[in-house]
Amino acid sequence: MFFTDYQVPDTLDGRFELICLHAFLYLHRLKSERAQTRRFCQELFDTMFADMDRSLREMGRSDLGVGREVKRMARGFYGRIRAYEEGLAGSDSLLAAALARNLFGTLAGAPPLAAASAYVRRAAAALAAQPTAELLAGRIVFPHPEPLSAPAAGPAGAER
Repeated sequence: MFFTDYQVPDTLDGRFELICLHAFLYLHRLKSERAQTRRFCQELFDTMFADMDRSLREMGRSDLGVGREVKRMARGFYGRIRAYEEGLAGSDSLLAAALARNLFGTLAGAPPLAAASAYVRRAAAALAAQPTAELLAGRIVFPHPEPLSAPAAGPAGAER
């Protein structure tokens, strides 16, 4: 649905952006209980970027450039964390601007920013309602993105 309805580019960049967005949401929730989750959050970050390193190597990137690329990706992730934190704490337009720059940064055309912003806020609220123990056990439930357009419903019982 992110690639079809929400127009997130189905590219390496688009997939990276979706990973960053959902990792941010997860880490943002765990940050509220930092004493209990600090080590886990660091391990998650380390694992995430070790996997990106491995993936780049599997895609044939040269060994010399992979380290620099992963560092660039990590810096980008930190920037996204700041932007999404500010967006969640601020107005819908601030969150939409962060999503436009990052999640939709390579999209030509007008992305569904209001729907994407609403999804991020719903996901943050859904994660806030989940017990920390469940989240630390890897039982994370993200909401489904709302469809952007639903087929028109006819009268009850009517055939089309």
